[in-house]
Amino acid sequence: MQFQKLKFSNPMGQKLAARLDLPPDEKILAYAIFAHCFTCTKNLNAVVNIDRALSSRGIAVLRFDFTGLGESEGEFAETSFSSNISDLVAAAEFLKGNYAAPKLLIGHSLGGAAVLQAAAQIDSCKAVATIAAPADPSALTRYLGNTREQIEKKGEAEFTLAGREFRIKKQFLDDLEQVRMEETIRNLNRALLLFHSPEDDIVHIENAGKIFDTARHPKSFISLDGADHLLSNRDDSLYVGSILAVWAQKYIRPPKMPIFPSV
Repeated sequence: MQFQKLKFSNPMGQKLAARLDLPPDEKILAYAIFAHCFTCTKNLNAVVNIDRALSSRGIAVLRFDFTGLGESEGEFAETSFSSNISDLVAAAEFLKGNYAAPKLLIGHSLGGAAVLQAAAQIDSCKAVATIAAPADPSALTRYLGNTREQIEKKGEAEFTLAGREFRIKKQFLDDLEQVRMEETIRNLNRALLLFHSPEDDIVHIENAGKIFDTARHPKSFISLDGADHLLSNRDDSLYVGSILAVWAQKYIRPPKMPIFPSV
């Protein structure tokens, strides 16, 4: 897979690390942006596999580390859901100014909620795909357990996720409480594809049902039977990428270009 390592600035002037995965023949159908899950990075195996499936079908994908994560500058404790959205808009502006404006937004878990919110600020976006996205991001705070009480009392606290420690401030929780997903989803005005597993024990399948019921057409749902929240099984992420690539072509391909070439 051909790629370019890149950096672009967020609204605070901090440099965010990115990678642009390109089609092997460099014939680009369209550009996409991938938003990773909460506390993950652009290098999560599932993200890599989905990107490969998309780039092999002509879709160039920009994946990047949100502020304070991976190789990007900034402090995670100073970020919020709103700053993730701002990072996405900055990524879109970077693509628009240096390559071409993105037509497809993809988000995993909390990143899925972020792309739903960011789409309204990215005029070039024609289609949105989410993977294991929450219908209400504030509900994810229940996984903080006792840490949430500490945050409420002290204003910040450390919590451990997947063996790594992160510091989170009350501003993060307060910001999530302000998110109004239902209105955003109802007024998305873009083609929407939802991927979700019935076995997801982090963001339950009911979230996909709520998003799907709220959204207007065109909308589609793919059940990822047997998959976990992080798509740890390589076959699951490759499946998502292959389905997504075919679905997206209906909405992002240039005028008069067939989805399936004649044989």
